[in-house]
Amino acid sequence: MTVDTSSSGDAGVGAGAEQLAVAAAVAAGESVLSRRFGSAITLVAPEDLAGSGPATVVRARVVSSSFALPRTVVVKHYPDPPGPGADPFAQEAVSYQLFTALAPDERMCPELLAHDGRDRALVLEDLGRTPTLEDKLYARDSRAAERALLSWARSLGRLHASTAGREADFNALLRRLGGPAKEDESGVDEQCARVPSLIQERLGIPVPDAVRAQVTAALEQSRSAGFRAFSPVELSPDNNLVTGEGVRFLDFEYGCVRSALIDAAHLRLPFASWPDALALPAGMSEAMIAAWRAEVVGVWPAFADDEALAAHLTTSELLRVWLITGEELASLDLSRHAAPVSREAAFVTWWRDLAKHAGYVRMTAVSEFAARVAAALAAKLGPHADLAFYPAFR
Repeated sequence: MTVDTSSSGDAGVGAGAEQLAVAAAVAAGESVLSRRFGSAITLVAPEDLAGSGPATVVRARVVSSSFALPRTVVVKHYPDPPGPGADPFAQEAVSYQLFTALAPDERMCPELLAHDGRDRALVLEDLGRTPTLEDKLYARDSRAAERALLSWARSLGRLHASTAGREADFNALLRRLGGPAKEDESGVDEQCARVPSLIQERLGIPVPDAVRAQVTAALEQSRSAGFRAFSPVELSPDNNLVTGEGVRFLDFEYGCVRSALIDAAHLRLPFASWPDALALPAGMSEAMIAAWRAEVVGVWPAFADDEALAAHLTTSELLRVWLITGEELASLDLSRHAAPVSREAAFVTWWRDLAKHAGYVRMTAVSEFAARVAAALAAKLGPHADLAFYPAFR
């Protein structure tokens, strides 16, 4: 295959590069499948699924195979060699291996059919042209969106419950593929330490020692041995397929084992790490927490206690808001009124919600400080700086 650079300039080069990437992914998928099943397997009619990460993602039809393979498969090909630190191919391959070893009703993702580190490719079960959770949130059917969100929360809980106590298995599989089992967490400490000066600089509010101590406690909770389970890390709604059997998770390029409470913070701050995150109507977050808890309480009985669960979730919510503030406060435009769908409006809502939830669990210093931050942001961003609902709930 050649790239025609004579027709339409950069557009032609880009199209040619995409075709080369798709062809390379198909070849890698054929190679992986052929080695896995011991006979030549051909993939045809490739469809570029436009993955957003470092992998080329392709759907293709299986031909010339006598094996019990599905009619179509999805190939994820990582063309670049691993760099320093975590290798996204290794993280994803090991994540799918962990789930493929489970019973089908505990597998909250597509089945891994084959993988190989030489080709840096995975071949996955194709779940079909299924809507994503993002599709549901941006449609105009509030009941369908509500059902999808509750299914997402249940699937997240089932994912946590089924992988609790599997950290040693995950790390052993990761070492086998050459990935580092222990991540360097110093960046999180540095990021947390920068937040007080950022808030002082941009909002003129000093951070009390009692709040700093609560953030330190939240960091310790996130690293404790309790409540550890597998996490996809990337919990964006475009990475979740809404199937007839429930929501299924995709894209485990950052998959790891960590405190399930880090993920559970997204039940309070829905998809906050996603740039397009919006708000949910009153009561939706509480319903999602109940759906998640129903799945994990058998593994972690401490979460049967309402007060204990609320304290854990609020501590995780504090850490999530704190880290996002460290990542993004410096880049927010505080010089003009914010639109309801802006990141600025999201910060007002998240800090305001943190103040409310911290008050419920008697984290008084955090509640008072969060209220001050929310008020200072609202004063700069105008009277309409409340985060809008997703279109499904408007």
